[in-house]
Amino acid sequence: MSILDQPQFHDEAAAFAMLESILWPDGPVCPKCGCIGRSRRLGGTSSRMGVWKCYDCRKQFTIKVGTVFEQSHVPLHKWFQATHLLCASKKGMSSNQLHRILGVTLKTAWFMTHRIREAMREGKIPAILGGEGKFVEADETFTGGKAKNRAYKPPPPKEPVFALVERSGKVHSFHVPDVTAATLKPIIADAIAKDSHFRTDESGVYWKIGEEFASHTTVIDSIGEYVRGDAHTNTIEGYFSILKRGIYGVYHHVS
Repeated sequence: MSILDQPQFHDEAAAFAMLESILWPDGPVCPKCGCIGRSRRLGGTSSRMGVWKCYDCRKQFTIKVGTVFEQSHVPLHKWFQATHLLCASKKGMSSNQLHRILGVTLKTAWFMTHRIREAMREGKIPAILGGEGKFVEADETFTGGKAKNRAYKPPPPKEPVFALVERSGKVHSFHVPDVTAATLKPIIADAIAKDSHFRTDESGVYWKIGEEFASHTTVIDSIGEYVRGDAHTNTIEGYFSILKRGIYGVYHHVS
């Protein structure tokens, strides 16, 4: 059975019930006054789907208040479909593709994709990568157009992107002005726990900062070495591959 056959993806009442079970595991919470256990679901033909009334502040509300689904006329089950499709697509999904699949207008699909991505954004990166016994890989790449795709003008310079990835964990990416030790050292020092094992290629920008971690081992890409024991950057190379395929195949342009 396809996961999209599950009721929350095609039945509005099931979608509301699913969202309520996720956000209100201990019962409805009034978003106006914060009261718990003093609310009742409104029924009848005059009430909208999923409306509750709080008997402390007398306000009406739904589970969508305070979420990215608030003040949207798009059915909640279609929001669930869009969220699943975006999260299940490793290389991303364009608004045009979502508009074709869901049968909504392009403007609506664009609105939905931006709201869903906003919900996934963490803002200022608070988490420190790594820790005792954990491995963090660092590498850089360059993104930009190809010279063969421009008929007359020379291609713009490619933009450097620096990334840190914790194996079986999160990844932090940074658009940096250049790839030098002076630029990357403060980023690495702030983002990685000092008791981590640091893994990079042979680039000299990592030599000095690597001394501050539990261990620092490199692989020598220039001689075709890709792995030596637990020393490799395969995890971050895979991340860059997915990032670039998303740009080339889905988004085409990144500002």
